[in-house]
Amino acid sequence: MHPSVDTIWSWLGEVPDPEIPVISLTDLGIIRDVAWDKDTLVVTVTPTYSGCPATSVINFEIEKVLLDKGVEQIRLERRLSPPWTTDWISTVGREKLKAYGIAPPIDGTAADGRAAGLASRLTGQGNLVIECPRCGSIDTQKVSQFGSTPCKAAYRCRSCLEPFDYFKCI
Repeated sequence: MHPSVDTIWSWLGEVPDPEIPVISLTDLGIIRDVAWDKDTLVVTVTPTYSGCPATSVINFEIEKVLLDKGVEQIRLERRLSPPWTTDWISTVGREKLKAYGIAPPIDGTAADGRAAGLASRLTGQGNLVIECPRCGSIDTQKVSQFGSTPCKAAYRCRSCLEPFDYFKCI
């Protein structure tokens, strides 16, 4: 008898992202589907971007947790379409990011073709107000488009003077 899909989702919910270990792969939204195909468990993964350097580590960790739980036949499928977007990060994941000191992405600003996000990018009015995850101030400044990983931008808070990463909207 196979473990239920719900059980497998809960197991995968314990696998941390290798670059941001406070958030799980399911909270990050990169696990797109889990299903049984006869005796093989198929896990569909959409990386945060196609060149993500953590992809092989993520795949290894998924296989490891499932093998440790007794799943013997596993097939990982990589799905690039639709591309991952920060809108897929769960509410719990956003709260975990903020508690960890990373400003979570602002809802509705991902470059996924939505009218508001697209219009702001096309008109050059994409000046987002990023709240400091440490003190809550909105008096923040972008220091660099690139932070500690390619998916984050470096910011600093003018109120508490602390640097922090902002998880960029993709």
